[in-house]
Amino acid sequence: MFLREPVTLFTGDYSGQAARLKKEIETADTVVIGAGAGLSTAAGFVYTGERFHSLFGDFEKKYGFHDMYSGGFYPYETLEEHWAYWSRYIYFNRYADPPKSTYADLLKIIKDKDYFVITTNVDHCFQKAGFDKKRLFYTQGDYGLFQCSEPCCQETFENEDAVRRMMAEQKDMRIPPELVPMCPHCGKPLTMNLRSDDKFVEDAGWHQAAARYENFLRTRISGQILFLELGVGYNTPGIIKYPFWQMTYQNPRAVYACVNCWEAACPKEIATRSICIDSDIREVLERIRN
Repeated sequence: MFLREPVTLFTGDYSGQAARLKKEIETADTVVIGAGAGLSTAAGFVYTGERFHSLFGDFEKKYGFHDMYSGGFYPYETLEEHWAYWSRYIYFNRYADPPKSTYADLLKIIKDKDYFVITTNVDHCFQKAGFDKKRLFYTQGDYGLFQCSEPCCQETFENEDAVRRMMAEQKDMRIPPELVPMCPHCGKPLTMNLRSDDKFVEDAGWHQAAARYENFLRTRISGQILFLELGVGYNTPGIIKYPFWQMTYQNPRAVYACVNCWEAACPKEIATRSICIDSDIREVLERIRN
């Protein structure tokens, strides 16, 4: 019921809150990290502005959209155009490294802790930064995976080789027809393994990660635990934010921390055991490290 109560927004001393967060990280037995899009934004994966113009200026001029998200939903007339866009999108947001060291900084801070990460991000930045892949749960998919568009099976397919070839061979915002990815089982077009409707494939790897996360929480939930939420908004609060609030409320030894520009808040029932920092995640992590 407490989730229906008004939230408390923290706008107090930034340095004091960061110092408190550092202490909680150091003293916690366990750290559960919940990461949203804001963390990748802090790492430089920005889908608008100069980065968009420099990478997709030709698509913007031809099709009239002005950010990467819009380009992903554009109704291209052919699959050749669709995959010319998506291969470039995947390459720069999955296989290229983020411009800033935000994820690496986070790992340096918590690498010696008993940690687990649950994230709605699909850009694989945690694993690229060196986080233990057995301590990661990507709930919403992975830019690095294809699935059948039907889907005819609960299987996903690694796409790096296909994406790199599409990137190399596309011309005039089209890929050669023979590079359009097709399901090896039913012959229908492949699509991205991203949760956007009821056709999202939760493959064996997804279920294994979900089970590891559930077991991690089950075996540590009553201990001295820090729920560290980074860049999580309100698009899908039921995945990270609300469960973190609920688990903090139920465990008097738990602490909830939220770092997020403009959305650093918590329910009043856990306010005394919460740290909310309305600031840039990268700056906060750098302060904690130093």
